[in-house]
Amino acid sequence: MVKCGIVGCGIIAPTHLAGYRQIPGAEVTHFCDLLSEKAVKLAENIPGAKIFTDYREMFKDPELDAVSVCTDHASHAEIVCAAINAGKHVICEKVPGRTPEDLDMMLAAAAQHPEVAVSGIFQHRFNRNNIILKELIAQNKFGKLLTVNLNFACLRTDDYYRQAAWRGTVSGEGGGVLINQAIHFLDQLRFLFGNVRRVAAISANLTHQQVIEVEDTVSFVAEFANGLFITVNSTNSASAKWRSALTICGTEMQVEFIDEKLVYLDGNDDSAVTAVRSALTDIDDQEKIHGKVYYGTGHTAQLTDFIRAIEEHRAPEVTLAEASGSAVFVHAVYAACKSGKWCDVRQFQ
Repeated sequence: MVKCGIVGCGIIAPTHLAGYRQIPGAEVTHFCDLLSEKAVKLAENIPGAKIFTDYREMFKDPELDAVSVCTDHASHAEIVCAAINAGKHVICEKVPGRTPEDLDMMLAAAAQHPEVAVSGIFQHRFNRNNIILKELIAQNKFGKLLTVNLNFACLRTDDYYRQAAWRGTVSGEGGGVLINQAIHFLDQLRFLFGNVRRVAAISANLTHQQVIEVEDTVSFVAEFANGLFITVNSTNSASAKWRSALTICGTEMQVEFIDEKLVYLDGNDDSAVTAVRSALTDIDDQEKIHGKVYYGTGHTAQLTDFIRAIEEHRAPEVTLAEASGSAVFVHAVYAACKSGKWCDVRQFQ
């Protein structure tokens, strides 16, 4: 039995708890939050749960095997490194590294403890449509890829930012819409099309003046290692509560997704189009969503892989290095916004 703990018992923590409780061989036994009442509330249906307000004290317990880090961005690196150094397997919510320096700290700690499984949450990689779409791209079903466009919009009000002092700050969050809301879709692009070579970008704070010090809107073009150019627009000032739109145009087919669901498909060969349509729509997805609808069903699948990696003494599917690739994608976009020039994206082995 892998005994798990949760550090940070706020908004995303119940999703982790619900996911672990569906996994044979996993048991959540430890809960930590600076506010003990939050930890107590999350653990109210867990007999014998251990409650902590200091993660360092929690990590001293030899009965604890693994940790989910569900805290604010600024604390991720410190807590993840402490977990690794204490010999605890750890999976961290996005973003794994708020800054390049944070990322370097985590990667160095992980390199010193290869026996510890370390992962970053990018649950959309485990959504079935994304897995199938990746396979179809690899099989060249769309022909030569010509253009890819991603448009993401959601709404984060001034009141949302005022609810927590770390939100909307460089020191607390590392950025705005890109690093908090849109990062999952940037990771989706990397999952589907590979690593990014360089980016050119522009950003602005269009509607949250006097409230946040980071961007609420950003547009950029990214050149991927395979030569593909992808354009991205994202904002958290929209009337839409949450909407992603991905368009892939190839020489054989064009496909469009809204909120990762197929809405348009056409191509040169009717039988090929029918086969692809069937592959992307004939999915009996009975997995339950824990938390907000836009979290999707992937958390439980990723946590399951994390637990199995621990049991099988292997690396998780989303290693820290792989998760870091999406973090440095964001870092490069911010650097390009600041410099007004193309910026290279750091590569990981």
